[in-house]
Amino acid sequence: MTKFHQHSFDRIEDYLHHRSPYLLVERIVSLSDQEITTEKTVTGNEFFLPGHFPGAPIFPGAMMQELSTQSAGILIAARYNPMEQYNTHDPRFNPYALGVLVRVSHAKYRSFAKPGDVLTVRVRLNEHTDDLFDFSAKISNGERTIMQNSFRLANIESQLLYS
Repeated sequence: MTKFHQHSFDRIEDYLHHRSPYLLVERIVSLSDQEITTEKTVTGNEFFLPGHFPGAPIFPGAMMQELSTQSAGILIAARYNPMEQYNTHDPRFNPYALGVLVRVSHAKYRSFAKPGDVLTVRVRLNEHTDDLFDFSAKISNGERTIMQNSFRLANIESQLLYS
């Protein structure tokens, strides 16, 4: 059984290896062992919006999936981290890559997100076995749910990414 370490950082970049322009999570609203809530404001300046769709920018569903997996990745880095020392600023420092997407088992899109919308992402850890983590997520714009999904993330050896 994997021993986990807990971490608490001031900046999102300290939890995730993602960087701008691909880092989507802007704020951590709450974090516990089983759930995380994050936020992202769609500004209209995102690199992918001019092409999705020209003249009517819509935040892509694939990026909503990414937003939910990044949020889950923060939960893993904070509460289910196999590393006592963890550094996202040196890509070769960590022996493990945390929260690698290995399966999307369900995704349902109910509405759109447009510039000016504040997306609230609620992610729940449903089950974990050693280094596999099953999550469900809901993304809302105000009171309206615009996306729901279920997915699995894994902690893998970092060397697998570099070989």
